Amino acid sequence: MDEMPEENGEVEREIETSEESSVVVTRRWESLARRRRILIITVSLLLLLLIIAVLVWRSRKGAETASEETSPVVSVRVARVERQTIAQQVTALGTVVPRDQAQVSAKISAQIKQMPLLKNRVVHAGDVIAVLESSDLQAQRNEAAAALGESRANQQSVTTGTIPQNNAQDQKALRDARAAVTNARATYERRLALYQRGGISKKELEASQLELTKAEDDLRLAEQTVALRTRSLNPNDRAQAAARVNQAAQHLGALDAQLSYATVRAPITGVVIDQALYEGSFVSSGTTLVTIADISQVIVKAPFADTVAAQLKVGDAATVLPTDAPGEQMTGQVTLISRSVDPANRTVEVWVTLGNEAGHLRANAAAQVSVSTNAKQDALVVPSSAVTLDAANSNEGTVMVVDATSVAHEQKVTIGVRSGDVVEITSGLQGGETVVTEGNYSLPDGTKVEVSEESNSEEGGSGNKNTGDEP
Repeated sequence: MDEMPEENGEVEREIETSEESSVVVTRRWESLARRRRILIITVSLLLLLLIIAVLVWRSRKGAETASEETSPVVSVRVARVERQTIAQQVTALGTVVPRDQAQVSAKISAQIKQMPLLKNRVVHAGDVIAVLESSDLQAQRNEAAAALGESRANQQSVTTGTIPQNNAQDQKALRDARAAVTNARATYERRLALYQRGGISKKELEASQLELTKAEDDLRLAEQTVALRTRSLNPNDRAQAAARVNQAAQHLGALDAQLSYATVRAPITGVVIDQALYEGSFVSSGTTLVTIADISQVIVKAPFADTVAAQLKVGDAATVLPTDAPGEQMTGQVTLISRSVDPANRTVEVWVTLGNEAGHLRANAAAQVSVSTNAKQDALVVPSSAVTLDAANSNEGTVMVVDATSVAHEQKVTIGVRSGDVVEITSGLQGGETVVTEGNYSLPDGTKVEVSEESNSEEGGSGNKNTGDEP
């Protein structure tokens, strides 16, 4: 009986142990089930995320492919940003004038007797331009010459006295006295020589000296006689006679000068650019007959802004482009900068002198004058077409820079000196970049571009030129 309770206790303990083991097993299965569920959920989430990533990647790739298919490649021309010397070109429209020009006018009023058609003809200094009618002047000149002769005769009559016979006798006596003195002096000198050698006596020498003294006295008497006769005339008569002679001579000289004016001659060598009158016309004194211009050397007078003229100096080189001869380019030199400013438009007149031996420049024609100022060395330079300015008068703009993958990117730049078809870049570029010169207008940033073959050849040619290589 005692063993039965013990067996029952063992059975109960075994049953309790069994129950505890089943609970533990149950708990382990539940834990495993939870872990399995968590793993399945985790794997499912990872698979879901992977599927989403793949779908997003495919979507983006499809969008990029669609974008590439809808964004065509743009063909452009490009140029390389280079460093070189640049100078600002200032221009103005000027007028061509001959360096030497003369308006030939008549100095007397008369009818044109001879005058050929001279316009556009080359004439030389001294050539006859016209001959004016001068018959009346010639008649007046002859009359004046006769009046001068009469005045001189009257003056001679007043000066020499009113009795010609007495005057002649006095003049003869004067001449005889002079001859006698000459002869007596010669005789005395010969006898003096003989006396010194002992050839004659002193008495004979004294006789010769007496004869010489008498001859000299006779000469003085004759001279005093002539002088007394001249002084005996009225001084007023002599003055009036001299005045009449002087007046007649001046009148004759004036007529000779007027006669010389009847032949009109060219004062300079040049081309007759204008002829106002022709043969047979009546010309008044001071009226222009022809205009002669020496166009072998010309001056282009151009008005520059006063701010620009301050940068110019005499001796600067200038380029002249005639408006009536497209493609013709000539070089000259600044020879004058006016010291006054036109108050109406604030401009200063600048003269550019240049040779025109070939006659390409016409007188009074228009020509564009270009002068280089503000020169800079080692400046970054790009073609003007590469820059899109924010405004026409602005110094800021954009360029399209092509990278190594042929994609164009917009770049802000600031420009400086402008010279013809190139401009200086003062900021925004470093040098060596490739910029779009044709096709850059309204080109979006990031656009794929294709460089044209012509642009490649031009860029290669410019590279050879800059490096000094021969083609």
